[in-house]
Amino acid sequence: MTGNEKRRLKLDLMIACSLFAAGVVVSGLSLAQIRAENRMQMAQATPPLQGTPSDDQGKTPAESKPGGDRPTTPAPEPARPESQTQGAATKPALPAAPAEKIAPPIKEK
Repeated sequence: MTGNEKRRLKLDLMIACSLFAAGVVVSGLSLAQIRAENRMQMAQATPPLQGTPSDDQGKTPAESKPGGDRPTTPAPEPARPESQTQGAATKPALPAAPAEKIAPPIKEK
């Protein structure tokens, strides 16, 4: 090897080592940032909900009067089905199966 080749090899090795060291540093910083973000997310808590104060705190509810008036409207009557719909409920949904599709009764032992 000549002096020029040795110098060139030394320069290439220095560049390679510096690039490797820079990569290690960047990786370490990235891992440190990821850990720091995870810790901050774990430590975060939702703040307690703050309700808006109402303006009618000084008002009192109306007093109930014993023997007060009852509503005069009549109570609703129960629903009665129409005569047309009563028969429809008893009809089967499907027609009866044809005779050849019905199996003979099972004999008991």
